Amino acid sequence: MKEKEVNEKKVKVIPLGGLEKIGMNITAFEYEDSIIVVDCGISFPEDDMLGIDLVIPDVSYLIENKDKVKGFFITHGHEDHIGALPYVLKDLNLPIYATKLTHGLIEIKLKEHHLLKRTKQKIVKHGQSINLGAFRVEFIKTNHSIADASALAITSPAGTILHTGDFKIDYTPLFGDAIDLQRIAEIGKRGVLALMCDSTNAQRPGFTLSEKLVAKTFDTLFADHTSSRLIIATFASNVDRVNQIISTASKFERKVVIQGRSMVNVIKVASELGYITIPENTIIEPEAMKQYPDEKLVVITTGSQGENMAGLSRMADATHKLISIKPGDKVIFSSTPIPGNEKAVSRVVNELSRKGADVIYQDTHVSGHACQEELKLIYSLVKPQYVIPVHGEFKHLKAQEKLAQSMGIPNENIFVLQSGNVLELSQKSAGINGQVKAREIYVDGLGVGDVGNIVIKDRQNLSENGLIIVLLGIEKGTNEVVSGPDVVSRGFVYIKESDEVMKNIKRVAEKSLDRFSNKSNWGKMKAAIKDDINEYIWKEMKRTPVILPIIMEV
Repeated sequence: MKEKEVNEKKVKVIPLGGLEKIGMNITAFEYEDSIIVVDCGISFPEDDMLGIDLVIPDVSYLIENKDKVKGFFITHGHEDHIGALPYVLKDLNLPIYATKLTHGLIEIKLKEHHLLKRTKQKIVKHGQSINLGAFRVEFIKTNHSIADASALAITSPAGTILHTGDFKIDYTPLFGDAIDLQRIAEIGKRGVLALMCDSTNAQRPGFTLSEKLVAKTFDTLFADHTSSRLIIATFASNVDRVNQIISTASKFERKVVIQGRSMVNVIKVASELGYITIPENTIIEPEAMKQYPDEKLVVITTGSQGENMAGLSRMADATHKLISIKPGDKVIFSSTPIPGNEKAVSRVVNELSRKGADVIYQDTHVSGHACQEELKLIYSLVKPQYVIPVHGEFKHLKAQEKLAQSMGIPNENIFVLQSGNVLELSQKSAGINGQVKAREIYVDGLGVGDVGNIVIKDRQNLSENGLIIVLLGIEKGTNEVVSGPDVVSRGFVYIKESDEVMKNIKRVAEKSLDRFSNKSNWGKMKAAIKDDINEYIWKEMKRTPVILPIIMEV
């Protein structure tokens, strides 16, 4: 009877983001009156999200159950895993458990949002376990494109779920030890209820290359371009990559200039914690560049993804205050475009080329995610009962599903979820049982969630078709028109060259008003003006601008 009761205990897995696209990773694990959360990341806005700075997950479910939520466990320090914490912690004041470098990067964000003093943080070492509510969470050493990355073995009375985080298997990492495959195998031998596995490279055969390959490439690039200034763009959080660039620059007796606020912050934290070794007198301030010839300089900058305000983009657009691109500069992209960023990266490359720079991609990046053969190794060590593909777009999750099937996992034991699905797992059964609220929340400046789909559609309409404002003055008491209708246009036509069009729109508005003998019903008048102008413009020009009638009482 006791064995039967154990087998029927169920744990819930509730992804609140990270399953429809790259980024915004966050998953809740619930057992009875305990909830823990793994990661809390952002995603970057897509091209049609006009004016949006960041996208964060909706944590309404966690807020509704805040008495159950025990804390956040963070796998590593990339933005798509930690970026939403400052926004979420304002509503959920919970402890954060993370390894040392991840903790340092989170601390930067908490300082910026004035949350440092009120937020409890605990630094966890690999191999250490944390008991919280009904869960025990063990941090396991993995390799990724940032140091201190972890897989998590999440144990509840229903069984153990192994969450790989973002990972690859690198037998020769530049910093620290290789992935702890021995511990993963031990957990697999003990029995794993479910494997939540990184799917980002699940479509790619073979193995992901080691970071050491990039180190050799940088040696070659520095040796081949001894008479040029080198400008290297990479992710600020790719600490190992930044470390090897600084090391190579020092070896070739070049001075290093750091550009980009996030790059400066990450290097500061990583060097303080011992994850970056900076040789003495290697880094100089941008203002000191004039004192050195170009062949003695290296610029490490943000902007490898074409972000508008990042250092490289401003150099390409000639809006950077201190650094101008000049003929002969060698610009090295030490990254590959994240899906969706290809156009932005291409734009920056074109601008750099126009200014005479040589752009180099040659073997200066290796992925931080496991390819198929590495994933197969994890499956063979873990032998999970159930599989939940995570991290990536739908095509990546489906590739993981196919790979799991090839490793002998029954199709009915593989769950390709959508954000908000409630998956219940036990030793005897598994299935989706319910749905919770899980949507994207837009961050626009200081506004969080005040811009929704309707506002985005309005912005898209404005950007595509422009705006027409019809101004009308009505005398108080008599309801007589005393001024207007005057027509103002923005983004619709160039007024100086379209005088006849604007006069016709004004005539249409006047005719709309003539239909109303009693001009006290402003709502009906506005609707009539809007409908009539819409009809005229569509008939004459096949356009649909935003039409905004404004009536003022004078």
